[in-house]
Amino acid sequence: ELDNVIGDGDHGINLSRGFQEVEKKLDTLADKDIGTILKTVGMTLVSTVGGASGPLYGTAFMKAGQLMAGKDAGDKRILNDFVEILRVSIEGVKMRGKSTTGEKTMLDAMVPALAAMEGALKAAKDPKEILLEGVEAAEDGVAYTKTIIATKGRASYLGERSIG
Repeated sequence: ELDNVIGDGDHGINLSRGFQEVEKKLDTLADKDIGTILKTVGMTLVSTVGGASGPLYGTAFMKAGQLMAGKDAGDKRILNDFVEILRVSIEGVKMRGKSTTGEKTMLDAMVPALAAMEGALKAAKDPKEILLEGVEAAEDGVAYTKTIIATKGRASYLGERSIG
């Protein structure tokens, strides 16, 4: 719905198509490590999701796959790994999109989520609280984007009309 207002309306359709292709590959990934799974998801999204979204999401997943190479679900540092996945995903999105916070992009949700989760992790909070703080910070970041002008993507063509 938001993409219909400030974009071209295809974001949800493109992501759905991409993840349908990911779903088709799940059976072949059952015995693979987390890194291989994430890398496969990323490569699939890059090749099947149109516009800027495919490369952005795909890069995030591929960077996460590199980080998690050789790890399986039995690893005990899963929450620490998740925070590191978010960090390298952010780096990938910044690099691929040539963007940073304050430009009305996904980074305005991702970066605050990472900062909140890192703080909660350092404070030795329980895993549920760490994740909740990340979600709340991401939601606050999304709310913040409603107050600023888009400077990236199709929404940037709207100038001040992208506020709200």
